[in-house]
Amino acid sequence: MTQNVGWALPPYDVTLADTLPAALASMGVELPSQAEIGRRTGLSLPTARNVVVVLADGLGAAQLERRRGHAAFLRNLKSAASEVRCGFPSTTSVSLSSLGTGRLPGEHGITAWQTKVPGADRLLNHLSWADGPDPRAYQPVKTLLQEADEAGVHVTTVSQPQFQGSGLTTAALQGGDFVGVAKIDQRVPTVARCLRAQDNHHLVYLYWPEIDKAGHVYGPDSQEWTGALEVFDAAMAQLSRSLPPETLLVITADHGMIEAPPAQRYDLVERSELAQDVLLLGGEPRAPYVYVAPGQQAAVKARWTEVLGDDAYVVDRDEAVERGWYGPMRDGVLERLGDLIVLMRGRATVVDSSALRPNLLALPGLHGSVTDEESLIPMLTYLS
Repeated sequence: MTQNVGWALPPYDVTLADTLPAALASMGVELPSQAEIGRRTGLSLPTARNVVVVLADGLGAAQLERRRGHAAFLRNLKSAASEVRCGFPSTTSVSLSSLGTGRLPGEHGITAWQTKVPGADRLLNHLSWADGPDPRAYQPVKTLLQEADEAGVHVTTVSQPQFQGSGLTTAALQGGDFVGVAKIDQRVPTVARCLRAQDNHHLVYLYWPEIDKAGHVYGPDSQEWTGALEVFDAAMAQLSRSLPPETLLVITADHGMIEAPPAQRYDLVERSELAQDVLLLGGEPRAPYVYVAPGQQAAVKARWTEVLGDDAYVVDRDEAVERGWYGPMRDGVLERLGDLIVLMRGRATVVDSSALRPNLLALPGLHGSVTDEESLIPMLTYLS
C-alpha cells in the first residue's frame, strides 16, 4: 500500500499538549498554569461534567483513516479539530509529557526517546528511565493532573500496573489516583466504576498500548494492527455505553507510524562517513539527534546532508530552536538536544546498530519524524 509522504514542520496550530487544558476548560476548571501556558489553540471541547481522555498509543490519524472500515464506532465520532499533530518528535515519551503538562518539549524537557545526559557521555532512555536522574528534578513543571487534583477535580489514571511510579509516569503524569489494570477486558469496567464513584468533575486518563505494539512488531499496515484496532474500537463502543450523563469521551493518540524497511536504513556501523566525529547518536531512527565532537558540527552536518540526500533534512540545534520546533525553551533543556537534528523523509532511518538490541533493529514499524503518517493524530469526541 502506498503511504502518504506529506509532512509539515512544527510549530503546529493544535497539538496533543492542548488536550488536557481543553478538557479541564470543558468542565469549567481554571488552573494557574493554564494562563501561564498562554498558547493559543483551535481546540475547543464540548461542555461536560466529567471527561475521560483515552490515549491509544500508535493510533495515527492516517492509519485510522485507512482502516476506518474496521472501526465502526470510531468512524462515526466527531473530530474536535480539522488537524491535530502530536508534536515533535513524534514519539511516546515526548507526547505523554506534553499531554501531562500541557507544555511543549522545550518547557517540559523530555525531547526525544533518547537524549544525552548533560555532563555525561551516555544516553538516557526516557521510556525505561534506567540509571536516570530524579524525574521530579529533570522535569520540574507541575503536571496538569496534579494541579487538577489540587483544585478539587477527582483525577484517576488507569494504565498498566508496571507504569505506576515509573520515571516517565512521575515526570509526566503524576497526580491523583493510579489504578493498575493488567487485563485488557478489565479496563472499560474499571473506568466505569471510577466514574460512578464520583458525582461531579472527574477526569479519567486511560492508556491503551496494544495498537502501538502491533504496529512496531508487525507494521502499521498489518493484519495484526487491524486486529488491535478492532479490539480497541469495540472497547470504546462499550465505554460509551457505560458513561454517566454529561461525560465527555476524548480519544486521541501519541503518534502515528510508518513501515521502515531495512533496505532504506543507514547504519553508522556500515557508513563510516556518517560515524566520523559522532560521539553519540540519540533521538529516534526517524529523527536522529547527532552529538558531535567539539568543533566538528559544520563538517558533520555537511557530510550527513550529502550522504542522506533527499532522505533527510539536517539542521543545527540552534536553528531548530529558533524556528520554534520545541516551543519556549526552559533553562537546561537546550543541551539535551543533539548538535544536529535530522528529520527523515520517506521511509528511511538512521541507526547505530552497535548501540541497539537486535529486537529493536528488527522492528518494521517506526516513528519520530514529521511526516503525516507519524505526526497526525485523531482527536475524537463523544458526549453521553
